[in-house]
Amino acid sequence: MTEPSSDIRREHVKQLIDHLRVRPGTEVRLPHDFDPRFKPDNLSKEQAPDLLAEGVGLLAEYQDRLYAQDTYSVLVVLQAMDAAGKDGTIKHVMSGVNPQGVNVHSFKSPSTEELDHEFLWRCAQKVPAKGMIGIFNRSYYEEVLVVRVHPKFLSAQHLPPSAVKEPQIWRRRFREINDWERYLTDNGTKIIKIFLNVSRDEQARRFLARIDDPAKNWKFSPADMTERGFWDDYQRVYSEMLSHTSTDHAPWYVVPADRKWFARLATVGIISDVLMDLNPQYPTVAPEVKAKLGEMKKQLEAELPHESGK
Repeated sequence: MTEPSSDIRREHVKQLIDHLRVRPGTEVRLPHDFDPRFKPDNLSKEQAPDLLAEGVGLLAEYQDRLYAQDTYSVLVVLQAMDAAGKDGTIKHVMSGVNPQGVNVHSFKSPSTEELDHEFLWRCAQKVPAKGMIGIFNRSYYEEVLVVRVHPKFLSAQHLPPSAVKEPQIWRRRFREINDWERYLTDNGTKIIKIFLNVSRDEQARRFLARIDDPAKNWKFSPADMTERGFWDDYQRVYSEMLSHTSTDHAPWYVVPADRKWFARLATVGIISDVLMDLNPQYPTVAPEVKAKLGEMKKQLEAELPHESGK
């Protein structure tokens, strides 16, 4: 049973994130439907460090239980435009959890072997095991995003001619993704999908910061500018992705990303909410084992030297 203090914390979390969820069956139109600079009126940047620390602590508590229970796993899917803050979000949100219980996978251009398999194959290899939290930094959703903006990438996937017809291929992939996520959910993997929603102007500011800071030059490439030229196309395909693949079992959350502090706070709240809903518990031991533990405790205490003058 959830403790009263947990109920209060959870209500605060739900108030923070509820309006970020994409309701299944709704049509999303970016950038109109979600403001990249949104934040609650009663929340300030000055409050963020303490709230984030509290959220990270809560996440660590539930992650420890999840690992010990070994019944469910959690998959966090992060999608975003370049410079939206995926790496920083992962770093700050997961700063308090036990590294043994978390795996992070970044999916870049597929290898020759990956291209010789169906499009979900490479991500299926990295689905978290029971008790684990897995984070996908980009994911199988690239197959209805970058591949859709650049259809030439389909030619490298060795698909039958009948399988690459548009728009059927995108509708089919939406359905296949939804079915696969349903399958994972039915088998104990809770899926959390987060789109870090950054504005075009804020992306430009972050690109400039990377150019001006020699320590960050490596994070910027001409390819980033090339992709920026397809901004409107990406807004369109992201809108359709959110509209067609936000489901009751695997909803999308559109997190405003222009304010990094709020994006991190919202993300830790979303993940914590799912873990609180799972409410994993530490395993209990049988009465006979518990009695044996008591005997072993007495034995160990007897072996220690008596300490005085404490």
